[in-house]
Amino acid sequence: MAGRKKLMTFPERLAKWAEGIRKQACQLPPGPERDALLKKARQTEIAAHLDEWANSPGLQPPK
Repeated sequence: MAGRKKLMTFPERLAKWAEGIRKQACQLPPGPERDALLKKARQTEIAAHLDEWANSPGLQPPK
């Protein structure tokens, strides 16, 4: 199926977004704006990891 676009998973989209935020932060001088962007990138990466964990096949429902 040539020309078909591969859809990214939610964690992949989050990781890509976090990468873009980090690139923005690296272009800024040290300060509160840069720190806020780096914090947002970390939070986004954590969200991706949590989503992967929550949707992993080995996760057992609570009893």
